[in-house]
Amino acid sequence: MSQRQEADAYLKQLEAYANAMKSSVGVPVIVDPKTNVAIWYDQREMRFKFLISVERTRRFFEALSEGKVLATRCRQTGEVFFPPQVDCPGVKDGEVEWVELPREGELVTYTVIYTKPYSFSHYDDYTVGIARLSNGVQVLAWVRERDPKRLRVGMKVRLEVVKREPEGYLTYELVPEQP
Repeated sequence: MSQRQEADAYLKQLEAYANAMKSSVGVPVIVDPKTNVAIWYDQREMRFKFLISVERTRRFFEALSEGKVLATRCRQTGEVFFPPQVDCPGVKDGEVEWVELPREGELVTYTVIYTKPYSFSHYDDYTVGIARLSNGVQVLAWVRERDPKRLRVGMKVRLEVVKREPEGYLTYELVPEQP
């Protein structure tokens, strides 16, 4: 059984339990078996796909296919923006230019995601972290480390472009430097 099928089966069990709770006590509240926290089970399903224009930040996505992670920098103030933005908020009509981010950084903080949104349920538990790159820019990204016990705040990390599976698109991750 695939992880998606397991998630669907689990949701069907939750729905049956929520319906039983609604019939007996009047509200669809269930207790999460992992956290023992009471959770409202909303029985409206939201599945959607969408298209959104990225024309003004197209260069960012093109650079990923070149193995680069780009930010923008205000030409007047020198402030660097990541994720990239096309306007400098500190300067009226401030122009920005594209700059490549350095790869070297330091892990500032991280958290392990055990309870995932449904759209991420096909992934194993994963770690998300913030790294401060050598130029001071902070980047939020997945951390490529299966064992979070090996992670330490302050450890060296490298920003890398990767292909996210099973979707097959390019993104970026933080990769801990091996001692």
